[in-house]
Amino acid sequence: MPPAKTRLPAIEGWFTLDEHAPALLGSRCTACGNFAFPKETFFCRNPECQGTEFADTELSRTGKVWSFTDACYQPPKPYEAADPYVPFAIAAVELAAEQMVVMGQVVPGVGVDALAVGTEVELVLDTLYEDDDHEYLVWKWRPCGADDTEETR
Repeated sequence: MPPAKTRLPAIEGWFTLDEHAPALLGSRCTACGNFAFPKETFFCRNPECQGTEFADTELSRTGKVWSFTDACYQPPKPYEAADPYVPFAIAAVELAAEQMVVMGQVVPGVGVDALAVGTEVELVLDTLYEDDDHEYLVWKWRPCGADDTEETR
């Protein structure tokens, strides 16, 4: 049996690698409390705030589908696609506590026909692509209550 591949984030610093409770890593403005993802380091994204100091924070792991679509075409580089390309669903999810919208892929096997505005989803980790030694992970959205199969881990 070949040795296990090292699991790495496809984008460093955007999410935790906790297999059981992964979280997006964002920031919160110390002046107004506005949340940002990815992390903000220069100025608050709230146009009514002049804040320039931020606290790192783990964002909600759950939310509701705000909008969704499918990716029937292969995205351009630097996206790494399997060969042959397999279409997937994308969801814009309003995070439970922060009430901000974060986009992400939906887990394999869940297409747009299984989604609706308001569907409750949770954040999970999944492989975006791999090479001989590494699995490169991203966050994806999985409908709450969906089975945790090998395909969606």
